[in-house]
Amino acid sequence: MFIGNHLSSADGYEIMGKEALKLGGNTFAFFTRNPRGGAVKAHDPEDAARLCRLMEEHHFGKLVAHAPYTLNVCSDKEKIRKFSREAMAEDLRRMEYLPGNYYNFHPGSHVGQGTDAAIPIIAEAINYAVKPEYTTTILLETMAGKGSEVGKSFEELRAIIDLVEYPDRVGVCFDTCHVWDGGYDIVGNLDGVLKTFDDIIGLDRLKAVHFNDSMNVCGSHKDRHQKIGEGEIGAEALKAVAKHPLLKDKPFILETPNDDEGYIKEIEMVRSW
Repeated sequence: MFIGNHLSSADGYEIMGKEALKLGGNTFAFFTRNPRGGAVKAHDPEDAARLCRLMEEHHFGKLVAHAPYTLNVCSDKEKIRKFSREAMAEDLRRMEYLPGNYYNFHPGSHVGQGTDAAIPIIAEAINYAVKPEYTTTILLETMAGKGSEVGKSFEELRAIIDLVEYPDRVGVCFDTCHVWDGGYDIVGNLDGVLKTFDDIIGLDRLKAVHFNDSMNVCGSHKDRHQKIGEGEIGAEALKAVAKHPLLKDKPFILETPNDDEGYIKEIEMVRSW
């Protein structure tokens, strides 16, 4: 399987790849810019090329880059929407130096406008940023549904996809904590949840997994991640996710509250399954 965790893009592309190997991973995620702001590190195409060579040498899976948390393409404020559209467009241009990988983002929060109003705005931002010649696939992340988050249901994600101009360039990142907190029982009915996903969105669009336990009960809509096996989802249910044949060969990204030693142990545990 392909498994890794979030690494710091401030260290540079090649260093992130070497750090992933040190932790036992063969993929990783990174924020494309300051996750709590918007500042972006100067781009080094040669550094990106070195990472591509390292990934090929060590048989990495696809990377799952992550947009900053400040990106909210369906904000009620035009200034934030404009920043978000431009940041996404710039991120996708830069991702082409790491061709064929994934760019994951939170669909956004409608901030009182309502989901029906927000969905076309999200699709419009994707259409603004994605070009037909790009090799990067943009991923909508499944959300827990806290506050006014869009993407708490598979139906909402499908509604966004239906409005994009290049649907072959759009997929979904399946976050285990988020879908559980969003009300999908992956403990008692994993096969049923995946069938529902397939019926509504299509499993061909499930491109990556954010692999997390949850501090909360199913349907809590709170989004609080926990270490693997120490939360309400539990090790056995997450083991079933990791071993499920429909999720074979997907990149699994740990977003658990860990330090490097903790990630080494989690990656070893998941590989042992």
